[in-house]
Amino acid sequence: MKTKLYIIMLALLPIGIASCGSSQTAAQKQEIANEIREKVNNFDFTFKATYAYPTSFRSINLSPFYDVKVSPEKITAYLPYYGRAYSAPMDSSEGGIKFESTTFEYNVNKGKKSGNWLINIQVRDKGKEITLLFDIWENGTARLSVSDPNRQPISFTGDIEINDKE
Repeated sequence: MKTKLYIIMLALLPIGIASCGSSQTAAQKQEIANEIREKVNNFDFTFKATYAYPTSFRSINLSPFYDVKVSPEKITAYLPYYGRAYSAPMDSSEGGIKFESTTFEYNVNKGKKSGNWLINIQVRDKGKEITLLFDIWENGTARLSVSDPNRQPISFTGDIEINDKE
């Protein structure tokens, strides 16, 4: 009986060690929160989309190549679009939410809870006004809602990239 218990404990030991090593310390969490806060306040971050939430469809898991890069000089968006479009682009390669903008308004507001920011970006140089509304948390997770007058709204969830120092 003791040998069976000993074997079970030896089998569960690697699982226990692995689970202890994967949790973040308070110092690591604070470091990530400070870095996210700095990126949000400096208008310099990259949102990596992981899921898309179309208005009338189920959620869609995305490949790791979709993102929105925000800097003080320009915004670059490369996101998929699922939903109803009220007008189609003439060029089929212009599908999705793909643009580069240098004329935009950027507003940062504190969220309802501490460690949360609401960022509203109005893109004005695409012939239409596209609105990007980010809901960013200090742990690096974020939600993005995109409004385009020619399409149904769509939302994305993902992460703020914190290791993109150049």
